Amino acid sequence: MRIAVFCSSSPSIDPKYVDLAYQLGEGIGSLSWELVTGGGHISMMGAVSRGARAVKGRTVGVIPQALVEIEFADHENDELHIVTTMGERKAMITDISDAFITLPGGAGTLEEFFEIWVGRYLKFHDKPIVILDPFGIFGPLHELILHLEEERFIKPGMRELITWANTVDEALKACKQ
Repeated sequence: MRIAVFCSSSPSIDPKYVDLAYQLGEGIGSLSWELVTGGGHISMMGAVSRGARAVKGRTVGVIPQALVEIEFADHENDELHIVTTMGERKAMITDISDAFITLPGGAGTLEEFFEIWVGRYLKFHDKPIVILDPFGIFGPLHELILHLEEERFIKPGMRELITWANTVDEALKACKQ
């Protein structure tokens, strides 16, 4: 099984988020699953890969050429795919992954999450989508999704396509479904 992880590549975030990413990587690798990331080696993106590799897990990175130097491509990945555009990156990650876990992150992380969620709702895929948020950073997002559903901007059943997890174990169990 291949698990894609969407997360921050910002070097200025609280180390607790980097530690969470590392723990998730360890969890994925411990199950002998493969990890798929955006291919960078800094911050959370690098930590999740290092965590997987620390327990002999296999890692796959997908990074656009324009970001190879900005995000510092992780050349320790078992596979590193260098693509031309962000669209190609997201399409490849979607195609080669069996489930998706979103960790705390900014605009890029949210954009990846929303694309994969809408894709599942529109039946372009039926892969599990998990938000792992033990620190509550996405609490306002959760509330916004509930509010949008109440106001009928989100159709019935769409919210249920997301599993919210507080622990690495909960997130990994949700990927098995």
